Amino acid sequence: MAAYTVPLLINGKEVTTKTTFEVTSPASHKPIWNASSASLDDVSAAVSAAQAAFPPWSKTKPAFRRGILLKAADILQSRAEECGGYMMQETGAEPPFSAGFNVPLTAEMLRDVAGRISGIMGCIPVCAEEGTSALVVKEPWGVVLGIAPWNAPYILGMRAVLYALAAGNTCILKGSELSPRCFWAIGSILTDAGLPAGVLNVLYHQPQDAPQITTALIEHPAVKKINFTGSTAVGRIVAQTAAKNLKPVLMELGGKASAIVLDDADLKKAAPQCALGAFLHSGQICMATERILVHKAIKPQFIEAFKGAAEAIFGGEKPAPILIASAGVDKNKRLISEAVKAGAKVVHGDHEKEEVHPETREASKTRMRPIIVDGVNKDMELYHTESFGPSVSIIEIESDEQAIQIANDTEYGLSGAVFTQDLARGLRVARQIESGAIHINAMTVHDETNLPHGGAKMSGWGRFNGNWGLEEFLRIKTITYQE
Repeated sequence: MAAYTVPLLINGKEVTTKTTFEVTSPASHKPIWNASSASLDDVSAAVSAAQAAFPPWSKTKPAFRRGILLKAADILQSRAEECGGYMMQETGAEPPFSAGFNVPLTAEMLRDVAGRISGIMGCIPVCAEEGTSALVVKEPWGVVLGIAPWNAPYILGMRAVLYALAAGNTCILKGSELSPRCFWAIGSILTDAGLPAGVLNVLYHQPQDAPQITTALIEHPAVKKINFTGSTAVGRIVAQTAAKNLKPVLMELGGKASAIVLDDADLKKAAPQCALGAFLHSGQICMATERILVHKAIKPQFIEAFKGAAEAIFGGEKPAPILIASAGVDKNKRLISEAVKAGAKVVHGDHEKEEVHPETREASKTRMRPIIVDGVNKDMELYHTESFGPSVSIIEIESDEQAIQIANDTEYGLSGAVFTQDLARGLRVARQIESGAIHINAMTVHDETNLPHGGAKMSGWGRFNGNWGLEEFLRIKTITYQE
């Protein structure tokens, strides 16, 4: 058994529970540490701590909160190697995605939001009746529950609480049991930066306790708003539970992003961007490119360029990419196998091959190389289902209108891309796609702190990032007075 146990954070103190669960690395298949498992008593203690900390925290000045967030950014940067290491061990992420992307972007988020706090303001409307005046003020909700996934734990974990904290709320962060030490690090860094006890509480739990712990958190009377980032299936349950309790939620859920490659696209740009969008972090990103809609006039040339880009970035002598669990590999292989039986064709990769661990040379059930499938159509499950893995479908198109129709032929709407050398054409296409974001001549995976991020349709609602993110965690109150 692993010697170290990851503690919870409750009321400013690290709490190691009697009940723990084992955390296994998807890279080595070996236990790396244990983690504390929150009980219903821990839920009550955490919410009570957040509730008690809310009145003084909500009254703090912007400069005080700004100072803590700026200091947290500096601490995170100084601990970048440590934090990146946790992410690599717990999720199997490659160094460029963990320490190279997740940690720096999280530090940038802290600094960006710190600078926005003093810009929160209400207004003084003119009232209809003479002698009556009004103030419209913005105030924090109270205790906010943030539920974050494992795949980008620093960005998504910090995002789940950062905007709420900056707006004057106190928080419970419920992190994934697959990467608890990453979520512990978020609490540790903010505590070291001077965040008062109880303002942020960090919980995780053994998998079988998810229903009762999550329900208890959502239903607690002190919890006023919930944000959830994760799968659409789990998001549906969270939203239903919140709805029964008449509580607002901000949801960022799954995706089935299409990259549209028009007949005038620059293939030297489109091919590598599509490869990154489809296979970065083994495709385990909600914004990942799932379908590539290619104009038939350039389809053969694109496929060759795309295969070359995928091999250059993710192939060669490099070890096969890692998925968080064998279930992800099994799902992708099943979707591909069924599509092939229905007439699709694998044009790159081998979905029947079992990969091996690069050091032990033993079979690895969590590794899978990129797979490109051509000839996918709407009669195949692969056309509709989010694979959340290193597989991508190619679909031939003959017009802009057909591309728009297929891109919209999904229950999801989180991200997308259009490749064309005609900006006006790209904008026309982008404006007709039902999605939270569309990126012209760039991959579907795009997240930066000053741009609103969220989905349409079953990809969720509400927005993180920038001023939009702050507004999500501020309630509007109207005050009138007679002169």
